[in-house]
Amino acid sequence: MTGPGATVFENGLLVTQDGARRVLRGSMRVEEGRITEIGPTVSTHGAERVDASGFALVPGFINTHQHVAMSILRGIADDRDLGAFLEVLFAVDAKRTEADLEAGAAAGIAEMLLSGTTTFLDLYYGEDAIARAVERLGIRGYLGWAVLDPAMTTQKGVPVDNARAFIRRWKDHARVHPLVAPQGVYVCGEETWRKAREVAESEGTLVHYHLSETRREVHEHEAKTGLRPPIWLDKIGFLGPHQVAAHCVWLTRREVELLANHHVGVAHCPNSNLKLATGGVCPVTDLRAAGAVVALGTDSTASNNSLSMLREMHSAGLLQKHQRWDAAALSAQTLLDMATIEGARVLGREADLGSLAPGKRADFSLFRLDHPTLVPARPEAIVSHLAYSASEEAVDSVYVEGECLVRHRELVREPWPSIRRSAEQAADTLWPAAK
Repeated sequence: MTGPGATVFENGLLVTQDGARRVLRGSMRVEEGRITEIGPTVSTHGAERVDASGFALVPGFINTHQHVAMSILRGIADDRDLGAFLEVLFAVDAKRTEADLEAGAAAGIAEMLLSGTTTFLDLYYGEDAIARAVERLGIRGYLGWAVLDPAMTTQKGVPVDNARAFIRRWKDHARVHPLVAPQGVYVCGEETWRKAREVAESEGTLVHYHLSETRREVHEHEAKTGLRPPIWLDKIGFLGPHQVAAHCVWLTRREVELLANHHVGVAHCPNSNLKLATGGVCPVTDLRAAGAVVALGTDSTASNNSLSMLREMHSAGLLQKHQRWDAAALSAQTLLDMATIEGARVLGREADLGSLAPGKRADFSLFRLDHPTLVPARPEAIVSHLAYSASEEAVDSVYVEGECLVRHRELVREPWPSIRRSAEQAADTLWPAAK
């Protein structure tokens, strides 16, 4: 485990994700949570030395859309379309407590860490409980307090005021990054959207929201306002930088260009959209061609059933290739970019997250090169293996800011059995509400 001193990871296969996308055999030096040297050779003076010769060092994955506290609801509403799925979830949400929110978040964070995710962006209510789980387990969490019209929510008080208060409670915590998160156009009117943006601007945070996930969402909003959701958000003066829109499945060409021109980041969640049968396919290649930054998210385990970014890369690539009749669409390198450096860009953190380079925070994983899903373990194949075949079981160890949070597939800060027991107990109280 790295500490205040220096650690050198020697002779690993370095998947740097730097500007040149170098993959090289070499070493990496970490001091006080940051990478200080990387290359064929680095200084080992005064450093703990770790033999990484059997491992690939990979930047930590960045999951840009999640509802992590729902992890104890995995499988609770399978094989339903989005409308029926939400009916179940709303019934369960009415029963939730601070304790089960934290238990669910801890279970989801454990799953993410064990599959190489070091940063995630969340959207939910009761984010204080989720923030406590983030601090317990050490992951980096961007936590968006769900904002709705007061008439549309069961939250006590005004949701946008709750979001501001949450931001102020947690803004000085090292690995918790609070923000405001309007749920979507179907529960947020013009005043709520404007107030959410005002909170983000005054508090200096991101804004995260769902956008154009289903045809029904788009058509109902168009019938109500005369405009499709992105065009309406532009008309009311909402769209702008420092925003992350999740899903973005049902977009026109004009809307693609609108999001790109306003520098709105997009969180593509292919597995969740496929499982909920939302129909269309997020126009990832068109968004990227227009200049938008597109990253990957898993959505929740209730709609995806997995929090693995490895699975998300695989599905995102196959979906775009198939839909566009183009085997070159979203190459393996592009998919790995979307899971790492593009995720950092969406969060405005490309200067210190998303790649292995001097000055960046030491968020990375060690992948076992002897794992069957990474054979043949050749430098020229490692990016392809990560995008298309790697198993979560290949993740041996995970570091956030140089702190080892997973060592040899065991959580370091808290043992999995205790996290699991709390999650199972919380699930026992919630599942009956789904019947």
